[in-house]
Amino acid sequence: MTSILKTIGSVVSSRGLDKPTYEVLSSEKNYEARKYEAAKWVSTAVKGMEHEKARSVGFQRLFQYISGENKAETKVEMTAPVSTKIEPGAGPNCESTFTVSFYIPPEHQENPPQPKNPNVFIEDRPGFEAYVRSFGGFANEESWVNEAQKLSEDLKEKTSEIRQDFWFSAGYNSPFQLFGRTNEIWFVKK
Repeated sequence: MTSILKTIGSVVSSRGLDKPTYEVLSSEKNYEARKYEAAKWVSTAVKGMEHEKARSVGFQRLFQYISGENKAETKVEMTAPVSTKIEPGAGPNCESTFTVSFYIPPEHQENPPQPKNPNVFIEDRPGFEAYVRSFGGFANEESWVNEAQKLSEDLKEKTSEIRQDFWFSAGYNSPFQLFGRTNEIWFVKK
């Protein structure tokens, strides 16, 4: 019972949650450049037209995994952020691929419990550099796209440095946290 309450408490606020390690390389008015260390993430891919629906489906699969639905039947602590890799479809009415991921906490990085669900997998995410734009409030479909557009405008002269085939959204807070929310857009450098 205590671990369930701890999990619920950690989901309500991102304070005290393990997060991936990064170094701030530079800080501009509307964004910063970061270098993330290589790390393992537990992930699931969802095809769809809507970011929020896909993220919700992915979150549920991953929450089951950290709640013990893995081959070791081990509970894994919640981490932040929930990252979503968005790979846009080929056309305006095509499904995109949304890969929703939880960072694996340090105590499981070397040997994470293997998923039972065939739609959940352990991802070895190599180290990467990214341009990151942070914003507050409750993010929705429109705000994710608007903030990504703003970051794109801020980086106009650097577009040749940025991966064009995908981008990330990252949310740090539970839907129950009303204030002090943090969301981010990550554009990965080539």
